[in-house]
Amino acid sequence: MKYAKNVLETIGNTPLVKLNSVASEVDALVLAKVETFNPGNSVKDRMAIKMIEDAEADGRLKPGGTIIEGTSGNTGMGLALGAIVKGYKLICVISDKQSKEKMDILRAVGAEVVVCPTNVEPDDPRSYYSVSRRLSEETPNAWYVNQYDNPSNAIAHYEQTGPEIWEQTEGKLTHFVVGVGTGGTISGIGKYLKEKNPDIKIWGVDTYGSVFKKYHETGVFDENEIYPYITEGIGEDILPKNVNFDIIDGFTKVTDKDAAVYTRRIAKEEGIFVGNSAGSAIKGLLQLKEHFGPDDLVVVLFHDHGSRYVGKMFNDDWMKERGFLEEKVTVAADLIKGHIDKPLVTVRTEELV
Repeated sequence: MKYAKNVLETIGNTPLVKLNSVASEVDALVLAKVETFNPGNSVKDRMAIKMIEDAEADGRLKPGGTIIEGTSGNTGMGLALGAIVKGYKLICVISDKQSKEKMDILRAVGAEVVVCPTNVEPDDPRSYYSVSRRLSEETPNAWYVNQYDNPSNAIAHYEQTGPEIWEQTEGKLTHFVVGVGTGGTISGIGKYLKEKNPDIKIWGVDTYGSVFKKYHETGVFDENEIYPYITEGIGEDILPKNVNFDIIDGFTKVTDKDAAVYTRRIAKEEGIFVGNSAGSAIKGLLQLKEHFGPDDLVVVLFHDHGSRYVGKMFNDDWMKERGFLEEKVTVAADLIKGHIDKPLVTVRTEELV
């Protein structure tokens, strides 16, 4: 018989899917690495388990311990799977800008969720960075994951995701495009691909309100670049140690509106129900299209599942409230146009029909 001994053994080997509609403007073959096929529905399953196993191996995480992490939701889900299978407790510290669905999912898999304000400085005692560290110091037998600076994050993608992409494309890919948050995905995959072929271009997708693009181009950490943004899963107001700027060839920034609109387009046009960072990645891909030619093979990574965003990007009212979706007002002329071949019958208010 062939079966997985536990759910963790189902992580990885996610498919590459050709994009036929949303990337039609790109004069190249565009394939999506769809990470929603992981059991926790995101790419973060890979590095979450790698970080746990490495911490177990060197004694940082002890039997019966408590795992503590600041997360936008997806890493928390991966850690939750590991905690369930391996017998740990989990506390996830999350910012209040993250979707309610993410918080509910974490609670559903047994995590304790602590919610912190988004619009505070990273070193503010209320920030989810600070609260995570403090909880790890105050909780007995606790291990603070710190995915931003934990080298196992990038190593997971160097050992797993990078080789998968290389093998699936038979080494023919020419460009890799991905949203950047903690930096582990782009750095691990990028390092592996560059070692296999230094000519492969690695493109990062950033958001307005984040520091990555300007820092990559100038070496300056400009606090004026930092302001609140809606897009989830990418961008930062800090420089995580996991972001290896040396292997990244360039960044492009995507607006909150474009990220949300293209997230919906992927679902409607490709039938792939993915999250907010995928919309950013596709819009970023289109902004970079001048770099791609007919002989190129471009891989874009889709981080997570759309079920985490049904109350946000996939909700018409939420989109309209933020000016991301134009509300079409139906007038009499629109109704008549739809029945142009039929006679027009009018009725006065005092008449019975």
